[in-house]
Amino acid sequence: MRGDDCSRRDLLKTMAAVPMASVAGRTASAPIGPQADDRLRLALVSRHVQWADIEEGAAVAAEAGFTAVAWTCRPGAHVLPENVERELPRAIAAARRNGLTVPMLITAINTVDSPRAEAILDTMRQAGITRYRAPNFRYDYSRDLASQWEALKPGLAALAELNEKYGATAMFHTHSSPGSVGGGLWDLWLLVKDFAPSVLAINYDLGHAVVRGGTEWMQTARFAHRHVEALSVKDVHWIKRQVASPGTWPWTPEFVPPGQGMVNFRDVFTYFKSVGFSGPIEVYYEYEVPLADGRTMNMLGTNRGTWKLEMPRTQFVGYLKRDLDFYRALLRDIDWRVR
Repeated sequence: MRGDDCSRRDLLKTMAAVPMASVAGRTASAPIGPQADDRLRLALVSRHVQWADIEEGAAVAAEAGFTAVAWTCRPGAHVLPENVERELPRAIAAARRNGLTVPMLITAINTVDSPRAEAILDTMRQAGITRYRAPNFRYDYSRDLASQWEALKPGLAALAELNEKYGATAMFHTHSSPGSVGGGLWDLWLLVKDFAPSVLAINYDLGHAVVRGGTEWMQTARFAHRHVEALSVKDVHWIKRQVASPGTWPWTPEFVPPGQGMVNFRDVFTYFKSVGFSGPIEVYYEYEVPLADGRTMNMLGTNRGTWKLEMPRTQFVGYLKRDLDFYRALLRDIDWRVR
């Protein structure tokens, strides 16, 4: 530290050196209002109930057995950024009426210039929500990657300051799609590792991690775990397309119900339990299910426009419950008490 002339950025980086027990203790004891019990919960990602309004969406999550819901605040979602001051309290109230907490928000914020960033963070603060998921940055593969990576640093420092102001944690999502910063985790961890995880962190997606690195999670997670504030769970395997355009690589990842793919949930959960992970776990459904007319429907649906549910609600809830039961059974088996 350099006394009074220490910059805010220096302070944030210094905070990163605080032992995790101290950070966790500060977070756990902080008064965060209606969402105080926000840790270690399996949360339904609200995109999966985008076909329903806020009230019904919360009811569906509770009917399936969830104890938490991760509402989405971005264009086309249940909570629109332009109406966040009105719609986020409504969404939280609907969740609470159904016995659910809201441990995090899924947003489009990854810079201080993101539309309505301060309004969203301020509304989160008033509601007692401290975590929000941030979308990944993108590389342009036609240009030098190192210079693009370096260019992200000033913006991240500014976002860290904004998060400190509002008591918020940005959790950057890891995605396997081409061009994703953090797809392999290394580059994202190197960007956030010198900041306190209470301001810049990682939303670690297990399915996408396996797509990018297979068993590489065993090393990347051990480097980055102090900055992992949320997990996203989904299963995946590789398939070879029987019909592919000339010059197109035929192998592609396909998401499947948990337990049918390549994600080693038992070992990943066991590891994160061992390091004291205490954030929310977002449950995703990104696979095809059959419809009565012989077509299929992707459970991911869409978060833009109107998504019409093409099966009986009871059938849809059954799929949600089936996967939730899979995760709960596995967590019980390793004696990890996640609600």
